Amino acid sequence: MQSKQTLQVAVLTLIGLGLLAVIFYTPIWWVSLTAPNYPEESFPDGVRIHFHMNGVFNGCEKQEKAEIVEDEALDCVHEMDTINHYVGMYPIAAGGPVERGFGQFLMAFLGVMLIGFIFTGPKQRMIVLTVGFTGIAAWMAMTLYGENGFNLQNKGYVSAMVTSLDQEASGETGEPEIVIGGVTGVLKDSLEASGVEVILPSELEAARQAGTKSAGAEKAHLIEQLKLTYDIDQVKSDSLSPWDGSSFQVMTWHYAKSLGRYFNNPQEIVPMVKNLELAIHLVFYAILGAMALVVFGSRRNGGMLYWLLILVPIALPVFFVIDYSAWLWWYGHTLNDMGAFSVKPFMPTVFGDGKVAQFTTHSYPYIGFGLMLLTSLILAVAALLRFKQLKQ
Repeated sequence: MQSKQTLQVAVLTLIGLGLLAVIFYTPIWWVSLTAPNYPEESFPDGVRIHFHMNGVFNGCEKQEKAEIVEDEALDCVHEMDTINHYVGMYPIAAGGPVERGFGQFLMAFLGVMLIGFIFTGPKQRMIVLTVGFTGIAAWMAMTLYGENGFNLQNKGYVSAMVTSLDQEASGETGEPEIVIGGVTGVLKDSLEASGVEVILPSELEAARQAGTKSAGAEKAHLIEQLKLTYDIDQVKSDSLSPWDGSSFQVMTWHYAKSLGRYFNNPQEIVPMVKNLELAIHLVFYAILGAMALVVFGSRRNGGMLYWLLILVPIALPVFFVIDYSAWLWWYGHTLNDMGAFSVKPFMPTVFGDGKVAQFTTHSYPYIGFGLMLLTSLILAVAALLRFKQLKQ
């Protein structure tokens, strides 16, 4: 009976573990804006974006209709940023910088906890957790603080960061014109004038589908795009140190650049960047502390610390909704005075439909959130079986 329950718990937990891996690469929530100036014929879902664990991505699809000719889908992340900045809202890339930067480590953390939960013997469980957490800690330290550690970030996160710096506009000719503003645009024009081919992040998906770039080559190209932009900023600013390629350096620089994309207000931006730097350090050590606490709690079966192994992954949908809601509150209550219009602080719609000026907002869970709920259900059954097993 005991061995049968152990096998059942193991199978259910491994299924939950597999679902966690799928969730990381699946859109969890979607938001769209609809308005009369975005007709349904051209924007069937409005200006739509998708929230993932590692970034925010374009939710608009290429329209293939007789009356509509599009060479590529509209970048609706940039489109929504453009709409929002008129009321003083910061770009989407300014939200959740810590969560996105630590996303891969947090999901790996949950995965190791689930693997540890499978074992009924405290000694074996502690060994598994210690080995797993040590690997995550080393990976996290090298990624955040090691030279060229940004290369160890996942491709989706890197892609979202680079794309958020893109600005697209349609030219007057048949071919759409992609325009990158600021010093990055000057560099692009200079490179092309010298005969160097410049591939924008927005063009990488088409290149991938054509089979012209491997995933590793795409990520390397994206990182090189970031480095080129950083080097230009570093020459023009005394506050930036030379590129070392650590995630800490890239995350803090990108955050400052995102905040200042529409609102060049150093008095407000600099303290926010300092807060991010502090938050990165604190979260790094908090994760290390949580790892030590979990290992300590796994020394025996039963007790609150032991049940954290399964209860924390079960609560993932709750954590996501809380974090998502908190950042929506931040967007609506951290409005820059440099916006074209002055509006009172407001809470954007978390779930359902809302109204802001002429825009109707839509905010709903997507496939990834459904998988989160399914994972929680499966892990809850595993936890119940383990509880009965320990009680017996």
